[in-house]
Amino acid sequence: MTAEVLFIHTGGRFTMADTVLSFRFIKEAYTPYTELEAVFSVPDGLDTGTVTEVMFSLSSRLIHHGIADRLTVTEKDGCRTGVVSSRSFSCMLMQNQMEPGLYTRVSINSLMDNMLRIPYVTHESSADETGYIYVKQGSTLWDSLAGLAYKQLGRYPYIHGTNCVMFSQAAYPDEFSYSASQLLSQGSEVSEKRLESDFHMADINGDYGTYDLSDPDVSARNIVRHRYFELDRQFLYDPQSALVFRDKVACRGWRRAFCSYSGYNGEDLFDKVSFGDIAGERICRIEITGGRRGIVTGLSVYHDRFCN
Repeated sequence: MTAEVLFIHTGGRFTMADTVLSFRFIKEAYTPYTELEAVFSVPDGLDTGTVTEVMFSLSSRLIHHGIADRLTVTEKDGCRTGVVSSRSFSCMLMQNQMEPGLYTRVSINSLMDNMLRIPYVTHESSADETGYIYVKQGSTLWDSLAGLAYKQLGRYPYIHGTNCVMFSQAAYPDEFSYSASQLLSQGSEVSEKRLESDFHMADINGDYGTYDLSDPDVSARNIVRHRYFELDRQFLYDPQSALVFRDKVACRGWRRAFCSYSGYNGEDLFDKVSFGDIAGERICRIEITGGRRGIVTGLSVYHDRFCN
């Protein structure tokens, strides 16, 4: 299995780095971009000042297309080594704010096609205009997409492929199954660092006491974390939903089961995987690493308020 980094330069010229010394690729259900860090032997013609795009492939399968957050070339003892850190173009969904106000009759199509166009970022096609969004000062396009996805499907949006925004999950996902003999490792993890026990939202007059939510599962773990916030106009149709949504977001990924195997078989987010006691559950995190010992893929399924 081969790893390659392709650099696109201004004017359309490209440079291929086909000697990748090590890399780490991450794709996660609640993160609206893929992440890549790679160390490579620098090919002739690579000009750090003209690079506009970074593409990463495993055995000719493109899994990352983004910007060069950082690209460094170092020469020592006649050898030139490069290090690139890149996030996919969809990271800019979190870096662009929308004009504050109330938006009615919105769909993923209208949000993505009319509000802002980001290079190479696509989306599933849906003209569903159920609900509305209220954009607060400083809110990003991704915040609006997350609010709309929750209103329409009770889900959190995610990235499919390299830069495609999705609300829905595939009805017929690819399925993968690994026996104990095929795995390098498997296990489980609990992370409590984001959990919050109590939520309190002000009413229309700015007073507290009307809208409250306590998470009994979190309190049972002896965690006390109270959060107060102003009336969320995103959920005026059902104010209590504002607290439920925040509770679900706080619990994202707090329990997971994971496994790893040698190589990469092409898994994407929300495909299904079976291993150990896990039977056909949706993949929520993919981490692929490569180095002298070869390529290893780590898969995680979450057990939280959105997933499984």
